[in-house]
Amino acid sequence: MNESPLESLRTVFGYESFRLCQQEIIEGLIQGRDAFVLMPTGGGKSLCFQIPALHRDGVGIVISPLISLMKDQVDALRACGVKAAFYNSSLESAEARQVLAKLHNKELDLLYIAPERLMSEGFVERLNSIPVSLFAIDEAHCISQWGHDFRPEYRKLGRLRGMFPKIPIIALTATAEPHTRADIIERLGLKKSQCFVLGFDRPNIRYTVVEKRKPFAQLTEFLRSRPDSAGIVYCLSRKRVDQVASDLIGEGFIAAPYHAGLSDAERKKTQDGFLRDDIRIIVATVAFGMGIDKSNVRFVVHYDIPKNIESYYQETGRAGRDGMAAEALLLFSYGDIAIARGLIEKTTSQEQKRIETHKLGAMVGFAEALSCRRRILLGYFGERLEEDCGNCDTCLNPPKLIDATQDARKALSCVYRVGQRFGMMHVIDVLRGSKKERVLQLGHDTLSTYGIGADRSADYWSSLLHHLVHRGYLNQDIGDYSVLKLTEAARPLLSGEKTLTMAEPRVKAAPIPKTARRKAGDVDYDPELFKKLRALRKELADSEGVPPFVIFSDASLAEMAARLPQEQEDFRRIHGVGEYKFDRYGPAFMDEIRRFSAGRDNPA
Repeated sequence: MNESPLESLRTVFGYESFRLCQQEIIEGLIQGRDAFVLMPTGGGKSLCFQIPALHRDGVGIVISPLISLMKDQVDALRACGVKAAFYNSSLESAEARQVLAKLHNKELDLLYIAPERLMSEGFVERLNSIPVSLFAIDEAHCISQWGHDFRPEYRKLGRLRGMFPKIPIIALTATAEPHTRADIIERLGLKKSQCFVLGFDRPNIRYTVVEKRKPFAQLTEFLRSRPDSAGIVYCLSRKRVDQVASDLIGEGFIAAPYHAGLSDAERKKTQDGFLRDDIRIIVATVAFGMGIDKSNVRFVVHYDIPKNIESYYQETGRAGRDGMAAEALLLFSYGDIAIARGLIEKTTSQEQKRIETHKLGAMVGFAEALSCRRRILLGYFGERLEEDCGNCDTCLNPPKLIDATQDARKALSCVYRVGQRFGMMHVIDVLRGSKKERVLQLGHDTLSTYGIGADRSADYWSSLLHHLVHRGYLNQDIGDYSVLKLTEAARPLLSGEKTLTMAEPRVKAAPIPKTARRKAGDVDYDPELFKKLRALRKELADSEGVPPFVIFSDASLAEMAARLPQEQEDFRRIHGVGEYKFDRYGPAFMDEIRRFSAGRDNPA
């Protein structure tokens, strides 16, 4: 290729300029230098190896752990006119032979492949007989046991540097704290590589945490206030995924479950429907990596708390990959934490148990935060934010602190009066003066603490008791039916030597402001035209059998709906419009914009 990397960026991918460090990474790789790249999701990692593969002789080999992600990325490249393919177990034998034929005939710019297939003896022999431009190892954190998504098959990739000493290697990830970063570099033999750590901040994502009370009602309220948005709901178990998806469908939502217990055919049908915008909400297990490279996901909901910040960051990062506003909602429950701790305790390796306990503690700290959440999130990865972000729930709506000292003493006294032999719900029943048969049978209606908390809701007492557990005033014995017991720390609080404050419980996510025009990046756009352009994009995508975002991202459509480009020169300036896409789709979109503009100028 004779043109410069910048010209390739503009003519092939339709972007006017490189983002931070992209050009340096690309030029270094073109010159044959290795690189380690840590860049936030949606930050442009793929371009760092896609453009060099177009400028170096041979085929670029991209190693990815997720079959579903390969197809999405290859579809997007082909839509830009790039000769790309994937080689994995999803291909029929005839299709696989066609891909290998193209590989040997030097007809491919990029080939996506799974690590175990790449490192098989037969495939390595193939690569020795054809020119390879580079190796790109995506999701590189999978090679490290410190990483949150360790894959044993990734370990063999450490042999690549010795097997192909003259071919540059680039390792890329969005989620790796310092321990994991050092481990990746050592295991891949990249000690002499250039390292680019570009940060973790995703300023377009709004982070919100609410206390989990009636989770399904909280979820449906959130979803109903965002009727046109596509998103993902993560749950802890397959059983809960199936239940939540079924209940959502029963409430009229276009939703589907996705987890490893479903058949390949069911998962593929669900994934394809989500990518095509036929399914609006996908409900998935947090443990199952979906690998869906869908740029127009507008929200991610965690129905249950993830086990660590890395998982949370990666899963929330699937929202807003196009740079437009997106939301991450976490329903936070101390009960979920207790379950997670119980699972960690079953780990046989003491070292692994220590690491996982530390990581869960950091996740709890994030959820409990009374200050800017983004500062805490970025701080975990070693990145410092100089000022509050202004785009998380604690910044937008600072929590109100309340004095809970008297109520805490009531609660602790009640735990003591019932003999420290009962769980949370029974203690709350006694505090609120319940007439339940069990309370009366046990004679707990005669206790001095019976009914002393009748002026407060059950939800309030639940929040306070959880707060007392987490602050160390109460112990909740998970191995003994979650019985509550006082700790030594409770004595000074009961005796009046200590006071207690807590944040007023928050159970609702903030609604989306209703405005006539929406904002995307730094432009206001017309939502009516945006809707029409989305409908046109869907129609074209269905006719070509590709996901809508492959044709144009939501960000590109928003810019069209803001700038109303009706002539070739203006339309070519839209973000994401390369030469191939302009020739293929430009006329149809310009016609739609002209019709809208004419109708607006000449109302009936």
